[in-house]
Amino acid sequence: MKPSHGHITHLCIALVSSCFCFAQTASLSGKVTDNGEPLALANLLLKTTEIGTATDIDGTFELTGIHPGDYVVWVTSLGYQPYQTRISLEAGAHKTINIQLEPSAQSLDETVVTGTLKPVSRLESPVPVEVYSPTFLKKNPTASVFDALQNVNGVRPQINCNVCNTGDIHINGLEGPYTLVLIDGMPIVSGLGTVYGLTGIPNSLIEQIEIVKGPASSLYGSEAVGGLINIITKNAMSAPEFFADGFATGWGEYNLDVGSKIAISDKTNLLLGLNYFNYDVPVDNNGDNFTDLTLQDRISLFQKWDFERKDNRLFSLAGRFFYEDRWGGEMQWTPEYRGGDEIYGESIYTRRWELLGKYQLPVKEKLLLSFSYNDHNQNSVYGDTEYLADQRIGFTQLTWDKTVGNHDLLFGSAVRYNYYDDNTPATTEADNIWIPSIFAQDEYSFAPKHSFLAGLRYDYDQRHGNILTPRAAYKWKISNNDIFRVNAGTGFRVVNLFTEDHAALTGSREVVIAEELKPERSVNVNINYLKKIYSDNGTFIGLDASAFYTRFSNVILPDYETNPNQIIYDNLDGKSVSQGVSANFDIAFPSSFKIMVGATWQDVSSTENGISQQQILTESITATWNLSYTFHSLKLTTDYTGNLYGPMRLPLLGDLDPRSEYSPTWSIQNIQFTYKGLNNFELYGGIKNLLDWTPNRGNPFIIARANDPFDREVTFDSNGNAVATPNNPYALTFDPSYVYGPNQGIRGFFGLRYTVF
Repeated sequence: MKPSHGHITHLCIALVSSCFCFAQTASLSGKVTDNGEPLALANLLLKTTEIGTATDIDGTFELTGIHPGDYVVWVTSLGYQPYQTRISLEAGAHKTINIQLEPSAQSLDETVVTGTLKPVSRLESPVPVEVYSPTFLKKNPTASVFDALQNVNGVRPQINCNVCNTGDIHINGLEGPYTLVLIDGMPIVSGLGTVYGLTGIPNSLIEQIEIVKGPASSLYGSEAVGGLINIITKNAMSAPEFFADGFATGWGEYNLDVGSKIAISDKTNLLLGLNYFNYDVPVDNNGDNFTDLTLQDRISLFQKWDFERKDNRLFSLAGRFFYEDRWGGEMQWTPEYRGGDEIYGESIYTRRWELLGKYQLPVKEKLLLSFSYNDHNQNSVYGDTEYLADQRIGFTQLTWDKTVGNHDLLFGSAVRYNYYDDNTPATTEADNIWIPSIFAQDEYSFAPKHSFLAGLRYDYDQRHGNILTPRAAYKWKISNNDIFRVNAGTGFRVVNLFTEDHAALTGSREVVIAEELKPERSVNVNINYLKKIYSDNGTFIGLDASAFYTRFSNVILPDYETNPNQIIYDNLDGKSVSQGVSANFDIAFPSSFKIMVGATWQDVSSTENGISQQQILTESITATWNLSYTFHSLKLTTDYTGNLYGPMRLPLLGDLDPRSEYSPTWSIQNIQFTYKGLNNFELYGGIKNLLDWTPNRGNPFIIARANDPFDREVTFDSNGNAVATPNNPYALTFDPSYVYGPNQGIRGFFGLRYTVF
């Protein structure tokens, strides 16, 4: 059947109308850069509309279907000053613009939540918060957050055992248990997780890391005595569609991060992530017949659900499963020797799962419910010593954020459930503790440039009764480029020896608990000054300087020296002090040359009976640096990173021990080259530990009696002390606690990143 003339006419009119309508719209494209370098994942929005997008890996963007008119283009990106410009779009026109973003005072203006438990500009926070983005982590790629923190000034990953290579995080010289580690604001990394919880978090899923150096107990409880680290994961709605990052090293280490965003519905997004790490090549470069690096097989699965709700109310759920099999020991060790006394090995099976979520209540007031739960199981042997432990931690918290006049108020109530059980003599029965808490905080702006924060937390612990932890902070915003802060607070901590000090399990020393241990208490003061300078030629200079002082009472310290065959734990009858100064200096030149340098001097000592002594395994000085330069014509970036640690007192086994009492000043330095000339790809490679430094330099050995790990050939006197014999001239017993740095020497690495936006 032929179409009628009427049908043809109607069709032509429709086509012309659609073309006319299409011609009435406009389009906009362009590129967002930082000093000429493409900036991926920058967010663009036409204000007063819902039209927006994010830049791809080349920094480019395109918006189509825009009605003609005048608009304001709003561009934001983490670590950069917001940018806006006015444009006019005519019907059928295509406009191209190029946008140059400026660093926001080297990330001084990001939104942070860790210092006050509420979102606030970093410059407006009364509590100094340091922020580190994924870009910082990529400058020296590592397989875990634990290793990545080695380039943060004043923060040191401490290896506590030469054999199993477990460790914790020190802030300003304080031992790892004084540092609280959060994931998305939830305190789920503690106890057993303090040692293992920082591995297996996929670096590709991290949005930023916030670090507070100083007291935070009034908001986060007794474990936040010396500081805290908050690992904030990506939001599924702003994450790339797919990403993969894998690298290998010359030592045979393999690491893979893979993630994907899945749109379940118009208002539900799912972020999936996987981290896998494997190292199974025993290496013994120092010739003691023990593995220089612990062998590991680790997998971590992560998922996060983000739900869009009315009025942008928050609702997210996240979960992680972690499993690791690690071992170190004599080179001929195999799993059949696990737990026996023939061949020495330390084998640790760790299984852990976590659940956490945030839900903003559907009411007018800002009420946020947060909750988390984790289950941690450790099955381990240290030679023929078995350590089996289970830990479960549940946490829920309700906060009310309220502003009244010049008062920015926060009220909260929390309850924490702790279950812990192991097979050691220190745990005759399982801990099964509920700790309810309430807290209040008021930040009062009493003058245009001055504010004062006061906070108080009340906890009830059935073992120790009522616990009060007050907190105070003062901020003077001298100008937009000068900020002065003072923070003070108290802390309270209950110690679990066997999850915090692996020397209590490794080696042949007897663990002696001298008396019923009392909880530790502390008082902390921190003074901070921020200065930023913008020169006329585009150079940026930033200074962040702090002075800190912490005094502990009832501090629990391991005594390695009274009896070389024992580790004696007792409350210190005196005081323990951590004090020092720290400074970070950042400079960014218009030529794309950037410098980040930090240094800390600290004195951590204990005084008993009028005698002061430096804390064991605590450095006097630290320094970190990153020098970065981008060759734009080659699309190549070079990063030279490193750290330096000053002398620290080391645990000797007696007067005859020939090893050095103090470590030298030592440094780990790395170089990396990153090529971004391929669409959606980044190629990177370089050399780690350029100086090939290892702690066996200048020492006859590192592990005492590595040739006799079960002390079969050691002669003891009637008091149980080792005596010198021709076969044991230094009167030593097997002990791997003399450790202050990694045994891993120089190695190359190569990696590939692939991202789809």
